[in-house]
Amino acid sequence: MGERITTDRALIEASEDISVAAQADDAEDGPMRRCLVTRERMAKERMLRFVVDPDGRIVPDLAGRLPGRGMWLSARGDVVETARVRGVFAKAARAQVTVPPDLLAVAQSGLGRLISEQLGLARRAGQAVAGFVKSREWLDKGRASLVVQASDGSAEERERFLGRAAVVVVCPLNGVALGAIFGRDRVVHVAVAAGKLADRIRIEAERLSGMAQPASATGAPNMPRDRSIRIDRNVSGPRGPDKDKVQAVR
Repeated sequence: MGERITTDRALIEASEDISVAAQADDAEDGPMRRCLVTRERMAKERMLRFVVDPDGRIVPDLAGRLPGRGMWLSARGDVVETARVRGVFAKAARAQVTVPPDLLAVAQSGLGRLISEQLGLARRAGQAVAGFVKSREWLDKGRASLVVQASDGSAEERERFLGRAAVVVVCPLNGVALGAIFGRDRVVHVAVAAGKLADRIRIEAERLSGMAQPASATGAPNMPRDRSIRIDRNVSGPRGPDKDKVQAVR
């Protein structure tokens, strides 16, 4: 408890020190941005962009394509909540804005939809297969660079499928949500071939995982690449996350 209180106080203090220089970060060239709350500079892929819509509401721009000057936050649930309750967006925008009370849930749901859409694209492009047999065949042949497993699948079944395979594993959606993507009632195992879609799915799953973790649990969300990463998250589909845990599988 003491560690969390200290973390929350640090976030609050940081959020109260938003300088004019921070507001210009979005205009910089290159892949790095500065978090308005933590003041850390990091890759955009590890952050969330927010903009003010025409009605003066703060909305997540998860794909980074909406017009307007972006306001960047670390992809962490506690950071988003700190920005929401401490008036960080209004300070950065230098204007009165409306911040939805469910901003965190909206961002989480949006990330879930992005993952579903990208998996759908991978399926249609022949870059993803579902089911134990087909997915394991891709894994054995070295064709899969990413495995997506149902967050509510049994731990024993998921471990039996993976065996000793060294592959990145993410679990951002439950079995029903995965099944809907592949035209089935339920799916537990999906193998995704190497490529841009696999990279995007992994990145979005990492961002979604961080959104449910306090700072003391996630630390810097720079995930190692030399071993499998299991990102378990119960998500009922595009409409809402439930809980999440991160486990490195050697």
